Amino acid sequence: MTAVVCLALAAVVAAMSSLNVALPAIAQATHASQTQLTWVVDAYSLVFASLLLPAGALGDRYGRRRALIAGLTIFGAGSAVAMTASSATELIGLRAVLGLGAALVMPATLSTITGTFPAEQRTRAVSVWAGVAGGAAVLGVLVSGLLLEEWSWPSVFGLNVVLAAAAIAGTLRFVPESGDPEAPRVDIGGAVLAVLGMVALVYSIIEAPTEGWDSVRTLAGLAGAVVILAGFVAWELHRRAPLLDPRVFGQRSLAAGSLSIFAQFFALFGFIFIVLQYLQLIRGDSGLLSAVSMLPMAAFLIPCARLAPALVARLGARTVCTAGLVLIAGALAVLAQLTAASGYWLLVAGLIPLGAGMGLATTPATSGITSALPAAKQGVGSALNDLSRETGGAVGVAVLASVLTATYQSHLSLAHVPAAEAGRARSSVAIAARLGGTVTAHAQTAFADGMHAALLIAAGIVAVAAVTVALLMRQAAPQAQLTDAAGSQTRQRA
Repeated sequence: MTAVVCLALAAVVAAMSSLNVALPAIAQATHASQTQLTWVVDAYSLVFASLLLPAGALGDRYGRRRALIAGLTIFGAGSAVAMTASSATELIGLRAVLGLGAALVMPATLSTITGTFPAEQRTRAVSVWAGVAGGAAVLGVLVSGLLLEEWSWPSVFGLNVVLAAAAIAGTLRFVPESGDPEAPRVDIGGAVLAVLGMVALVYSIIEAPTEGWDSVRTLAGLAGAVVILAGFVAWELHRRAPLLDPRVFGQRSLAAGSLSIFAQFFALFGFIFIVLQYLQLIRGDSGLLSAVSMLPMAAFLIPCARLAPALVARLGARTVCTAGLVLIAGALAVLAQLTAASGYWLLVAGLIPLGAGMGLATTPATSGITSALPAAKQGVGSALNDLSRETGGAVGVAVLASVLTATYQSHLSLAHVPAAEAGRARSSVAIAARLGGTVTAHAQTAFADGMHAALLIAAGIVAVAAVTVALLMRQAAPQAQLTDAAGSQTRQRA
């Protein structure tokens, strides 16, 4: 059963990152601008994150197995249609459909594990889930790189179809039904407010380089997002059966876990979006070579995720989670030094601590969230974990891509280039890379400047999160369940 739900998880997580390796090819085939490329990636993440909470509640009420099958069906069908898309606009819409399917799938995977495994086995199962959740992002990039060596970018969506079909077959055969038939009705009002708030926030951030960060449209959009999300909190506080009770964040281990997950995936998915374009458009690597270049991160992420429970038993959740975040922040600071002339070893020097930090921080953060809620609420608890993850990823791509785009456009010097050609180069580094000569050289320098600024901002955000998580966990009650289970696992191995 664990293998099947992890396959479903790998499918939707890989889709978050796998398309990044195909972005240069998509830009050339569809003439997409840098902002449109951001939407191609983030339309999936935005819908995914916005619908996780109601999807988790639906799984609790009507059955997690049913939610898993429905989500995989939508995900696979949307991917099949996306293979025929011919424009960036079509891809953006279809990626949103895939996000709907993924929102049904992801909370069902973790809640199935936490709802069916006994307490003494739950932490080990969660560590496997966490390893797949982190490692699938990199492995999806690798498989996509292999596909692009033989076929064009639609083959990346073909991979989704195959994984979804296999996961549906496995779910029908091996996964038992679970849930809470007595669960209250889904909070539709809260779901609508959450979606509107997330859309307003991410839309305003992504469009900011085009509209201007100080434009009325951007500022009004950000202010509207804050008002709507505040309204969501107020609505939920007065509901008898809220979609997400904001009071749960009063549990410091849950609050620390949510913040840690948010910061980790803010950095990871924003970094992947940027670095795969850097490798292909600035360094000139192929899609496959770019994907292979990312393997050192996965090589350290998955083993560290498996090792994390034993380290928590020995050192405590606070130490392990904080150390992981510090490693991530340091790695991003190293990666921010990359230029067009940098050697591969500088990239490796950042990828190794990035993977190790993700592996160490994810397991205690995930267990801190799920163990804070009762068994009947594991669907919402799992969705809260996934919400932190996908919101972090969506906002991370939006913020870091916007910083990259704004810096790229402001640093791109094309004083003696014809206006039409300069406009095309400014819209996308992929287009500038095809123009050749001084235009390409200036575009590469401007892109490196944008990457430097974006990754340093990401490093700073993760560092602040590390300090905050350390303070929250210091005041939190001991995570007895996680520590006891991890200690039992260590004793059994001994």
